Amino acid sequence: MLGLEQLTWATLVLVVLAAFAAGWIDAVVGGGGLLQLPALLLIPGIAPIQALATNKLASVFGTATSSVTYYRRAKPDIRTAIPMALIALAGSFGGAAVATLLPAAAFKPIIVVALLAVALFTALRPQMGAATRLRFQGHRHHVMAGAAGLVIGFYDGMIGPGTGTFLVIALVALLGYDFLQASAKAKIVNLATNAGALLLFIPHGSVLWLLGGILAIANVAGSYLGSRMAISRGTGFIRVVFLVVVVALIAKLGVDVWNENLAPALGLAP
Repeated sequence: MLGLEQLTWATLVLVVLAAFAAGWIDAVVGGGGLLQLPALLLIPGIAPIQALATNKLASVFGTATSSVTYYRRAKPDIRTAIPMALIALAGSFGGAAVATLLPAAAFKPIIVVALLAVALFTALRPQMGAATRLRFQGHRHHVMAGAAGLVIGFYDGMIGPGTGTFLVIALVALLGYDFLQASAKAKIVNLATNAGALLLFIPHGSVLWLLGGILAIANVAGSYLGSRMAISRGTGFIRVVFLVVVVALIAKLGVDVWNENLAPALGLAP
């Protein structure tokens, strides 16, 4: 079992700072796993499954903190968020099951194209997400929210990076919420998908509890600061951070597509 004795102080400080920054990013628009998970993989001797499980442990505390902060200050409509969260939880189990049969690399090129379209759409439409203008009412609204939760939960179980960002995309572009309300609801749903993953990781003994506890403290601090800043600065601030995170997600997944698909096809793989 990996212990903290295998960590240098420099690596520990780097991982803790990454957890703090990840909590901040997750609280504003999601996508903090782009920092926290790669930082964990820098630890000597850590297995990928241990990094994934420990990342989820820290993240579940961070998303819980931001969920409570948003709920107290932004008052999101939990009649939409809670059913969406439960359906996303089921979707994440389905995605995890499919991940054992199909490689995630097969889906990443499609996701990169979708993210490029989202980034352009958001950048060229500055009024999108500035105010809540719901596109569906009544039963249809909850059906669309549930469908979005199922698809994104499935994605979280199978691939993972940027789940919170995809939730914000769906809540703004599909359902018509402003960025602040979308971020508030996304935290509740993302909390459910993180908890669902832990239900699988804990029985398998994959969580590094001491390291995860240290990172959870840093993640909670970042999440609290990020959610307070997002609430105080409003939708314009969240929109800018959203675009930055989407571009980072495109870059990260684009590199994955190159390494896993294009480079081998061109005979450039190491």
